[in-house]
Amino acid sequence: METLRDILDAAAAGVFPPADGGTTVVAQPSPRDAGVLSFTAHSVVFTDEDPKWVHETLRGLDCDPLAAAMNPRFLTALLDRTGRRTETVDAVLVGDPLPGEPPLALTEIADAGHPRIRYARGRRDEVRAWAAGGGVLVMGRGVAGRLEVSVEVAEDARHRGLGRLLAAAARRLAAEPLWAQVAPGNARSLRAFLAAGYRPVGAEALLLRPAGWPASAC
Repeated sequence: METLRDILDAAAAGVFPPADGGTTVVAQPSPRDAGVLSFTAHSVVFTDEDPKWVHETLRGLDCDPLAAAMNPRFLTALLDRTGRRTETVDAVLVGDPLPGEPPLALTEIADAGHPRIRYARGRRDEVRAWAAGGGVLVMGRGVAGRLEVSVEVAEDARHRGLGRLLAAAARRLAAEPLWAQVAPGNARSLRAFLAAGYRPVGAEALLLRPAGWPASAC
């Protein structure tokens, strides 16, 4: 049976689901991770909810079928059914690992209480973070165990290309495809990842567990 990780690995290699207007429903890769991933003319819903309910709800929407899985009405119905919350629909990008040393000096952050590390640990496993001249680079294993990256640049360190350098550095720290989720409205971050050689593969809405849910809860 095809899993979400199978689909992600194929997409990282440039092989996408058929552009047939369909929706594939797969099981959640973990109790933490549920959501919707949209490729060109095909969507993937990863949830432990009944696939029949997913398809019936999508058919009941008065919208373009190609966009149904990302339609706010469907996402709201899925959130209501699962008791989860969401923040935004992100653009999803992937970058291949690169040989050589990072293009800037990085200092690993050992403080587990660092705010970026605490935030990342709520969504990822095996989190590591590095600092560099007013910027922070965070890597960890997120959805379906994929290796994910995020960067943050302090206000007084912006407009110098630091975000691009941090995103490029991550590709030299990785030994496998590296995934980034960027809010489309965050044009500055999107430009940085594109300039660092990441390529867009789709869009994603993650369904987050409410605060206070036990780690074992679905």
